[in-house]
Amino acid sequence: MSNAGRILDWEGCFNVRDLGGLGGVRSGALVRADALDRLTARGWTSLTGHGVRTVIDLRNDDEAGVDHAPRPADLTTVRIPLDGIEDREFWDVWWGTAGFATPAYFRPFLARFPERVAAVAAAVAGALPGGVVFHCGLGRDRTGIIALVLLRLMGASPEEIAADHGLSEPRVRAMYAARGRPYDSREIEEYTAGLGTSVHELARSAAAWLMPQEYLRAGGLSGAELAGLRGRLGA
Repeated sequence: MSNAGRILDWEGCFNVRDLGGLGGVRSGALVRADALDRLTARGWTSLTGHGVRTVIDLRNDDEAGVDHAPRPADLTTVRIPLDGIEDREFWDVWWGTAGFATPAYFRPFLARFPERVAAVAAAVAGALPGGVVFHCGLGRDRTGIIALVLLRLMGASPEEIAADHGLSEPRVRAMYAARGRPYDSREIEEYTAGLGTSVHELARSAAAWLMPQEYLRAGGLSGAELAGLRGRLGA
């Protein structure tokens, strides 16, 4: 599936794409997105029409908003705040920095919070039949971490994962513009230049570092859950 075929138009969202075609992920099994509570009624119809039956919300409790249109009754929503924001030792280093808007924090986060990441993977594995969509606010950072782990588990290359991550940037820009909010990428560019690297390379290197099966087992997934996760997402 081409990138154009993976990008989904769900009215009210800006950054939605099917991860089918990356590694061994089948089309319709797994979707990444920005905040779904902004979906219109037409947007929810598009979501369910794509086969999604489970929503995993990665945001912190204080980020969840009121749905702009009624959420379909046959959807299951699971809330798993990914950040672990109470861990001040970690977040006092990253919160509010330019690095927090880049994959520079992906590897430190993965190393710090394997149980939280594994909890999301377990929710995907145990979801009811149908597609699963996972989302945060922008659909870029927390969603990017989960996409990295699941795609790597399903055999996607670090280059594929980095390229997928890069698709979010223009969509986040469009989101900010539509909401009348300023978005200045120079801070990110200056941050990565100071590290002597790029956003793409940061995402690629984090994916290359990860040993997904061992990582998820260390986070608490059983062998049966891993097998079930692969079977659920695979062709």
